Order: sequence, then structure tokens, then C-alpha cells
Amino acid sequence: MVAIGIVALTGFSGYAALLPVAPLWAVNGGADSGGAGLVNFVLLGMTVATQFAVPWSISRLGWAWVLSLGMLFLGVPSLLHGFTDALAPTLALSAVRGVGFGILTVAANAAAVLLVEPARRGAAVGAYSAALSIPNVIFMPLGGWAAQTLGYWPVFAVGAIPLLGIPACIAVARHLPARATHHPRQAEVEEPPATVRTYLALLRPTLVLLAVTLAGGAVITFAPQLVALPWLSAAGLFAMGLVSAITRWRIGEVTDRIGVDRLVAPFIVLTVAVFTVMAWLVHEPVTTGQAAAWVLTCAFVGLCYGALQNLTMLQAFAAAGPRRVGTASTVWNAGFDTGTASGSLLVGAVAVGAGFGWGMALVAAISLLTLPLALVHARR
Repeated sequence: MVAIGIVALTGFSGYAALLPVAPLWAVNGGADSGGAGLVNFVLLGMTVATQFAVPWSISRLGWAWVLSLGMLFLGVPSLLHGFTDALAPTLALSAVRGVGFGILTVAANAAAVLLVEPARRGAAVGAYSAALSIPNVIFMPLGGWAAQTLGYWPVFAVGAIPLLGIPACIAVARHLPARATHHPRQAEVEEPPATVRTYLALLRPTLVLLAVTLAGGAVITFAPQLVALPWLSAAGLFAMGLVSAITRWRIGEVTDRIGVDRLVAPFIVLTVAVFTVMAWLVHEPVTTGQAAAWVLTCAFVGLCYGALQNLTMLQAFAAAGPRRVGTASTVWNAGFDTGTASGSLLVGAVAVGAGFGWGMALVAAISLLTLPLALVHARR
């Protein structure tokens, strides 16, 4: 588990550092909030497009090659960003980074599950999630502040950290079935094709995940533009990342004891309440007089964001079954990244005409629509 932790730590460092900074870089080059939202939409749209090919790629190339290529595609374009802030090349480099992130998310998530017995899966997912949350706690909040105070090149250098994780990718591959994405105690045959029933079973947790990541993605993408001073963005994203990391780490052990389904609906209700407050708070850029309310609201965003990520991930693995770990990981990650991409695009588009307050109100309404899905799932 140490090696997969290093893969998560280095890989997600490159992702987290640039997630709020690449849109800001585009704004620096003259883009409006719609163009800024398009940066992460392209990044994560390409991520989703890549994710569905990852299980097939593992079956053909093996774990070491696939994981290493993911780190390469994440790290190299991060350095190239520094040569131009024009929107078109920024979008092109974001697309390449999206390929790398798509590989990393599916392959690393599946590897974390395959490295432990099913009975320990909740704790393992919690530990893995904690490792990948560290960059979210450190680099995501500091990225915007560093770019605006120290310059963009230090952030782009941090974005290249995934290149340092390639040796860990090779080490992880030694402990996994050579070219398969199912549990190593089962025969090494290709993962059976997912059926319509499999995808229908995955639909409920994926829609819940999509809504909460849409909400979280909007905050992450636009935090530097929601506030009047750079340090407020850093403080809010730090609170969000820290609480999300702690929640993802601890909630796995809770679900191993009491189950997953009964926890989802309460966190959806809390998400709706939190983003209703957020909508009121950001109708104008947040000032120092609102700092406490801003940081506290971001902390509650992190609580919902972290909890529902892990809960829906565990629901997805349970719904798909032990022989379709790759399918579950792919669909879950597609939901995660589609939500994050949609949040940046949707809220950015609304903000152009109506402001960020209305964008966050729309996010709260979308989260509310997923509550019936969670209630039905809890009764099953």
C-alpha cells in the first residue's frame, strides 16, 4: 500500500496544483469566466473519454506501462503551460493532462481495491483517499495564492511532480494481476463485459456523485474569483481540502461497521443546505469581513464532498461485483470527472450573465434532485 500511496500523492499533486490555477492562467491571458470554466471542462472531458479505455489498456499493456503513461501525460504538459497563457494552447495542454488524469484515476483506484481483501476494502479506500487528499489540502489552496504572489512558474513546476511517481507505478504493478482488473485470487482472465444491468446498478451512486462533484468542482475552479483577496481563496480551499481528507479517511471504517446506504441521504441534504448558504455568500466577492463565514462554509463543502465521494465509490464496487472492479472504477471516475467538469462549465456560464450566487443556487437545486435516488437505494 505504500507504493500506491506514493502514486496517489505524486499523481494527484500535479492535478490539484493546476486545477484552480490553469483557469486563472487563461484569465491572465484575456479569457472571461466562461473561457476559464472551459479549461477544466476540457481537462475533465478528456479525462472521462480516456477512462473508459483504461481497463482495455491494462489488459493489453499491463499495469506498469499504463500507470507510467498516466504520470507522463500529467507531468510534461504542466511544464509546457508556462510558455503561453493564450486560451487555445491552454485548452490543448489541458486535454493532454486530461488523458493522464483519466489513466491515473481509474488505474490507481482499481489497484487500491485489488491490493487488499474485500473485507478490508472500506479501510483501504479510506487510506488511499487520504493519500490522494494530501495534495488537495496543500497544493490546491496554495496554487492560486502562489500564482498571484510568486508567479505561475513555481506552480507549473509542482504540476510536474507526477513524473517523480513513475518508479512507484512500476513497484505497484509487481503486486497486481499482470493484465487484469479483478481480484488476484480469481483466475487471470479478462474482466467480463459489463451488462445493461451492471450499468443500471451503477447509475444511482454515479448520479449522486456527479451532483456533489459538480458542486465541489465549481468551488475549486472559481475560488480565486469568488473572493476579493488571494489569501481568502487559499483559506477556503484549505478548509475544504482538509475536512474532505479527514472525512474520506475516517468514514471508511464507519461504513465497514454500519453500512453505506443509510449515510448517503443525510449528506445530500447537508449539501443542499451548504450550497444555499454559499449562494448567498458569494453573490458579491467575499471580503475580509466575511472570512469566517467563507471558511466555515468551505469546510462544510469539504465534509459533504469527501463523504459522498467515498460512499458512492463503495456503492459502485458493491453494485458491480468482485469481477468487475475495473468497470466500477471507470464508471465512478467518469461520474466524478463529469461532475467536476460540468460544475466549472455550468457555473462559469451562469456567472457570465447572472453572477456566481445564482450559479451556486443552481448547484444546490441539482443536488436536491438526487435525494430520491439515495432514499430508494437506502430502502433496498
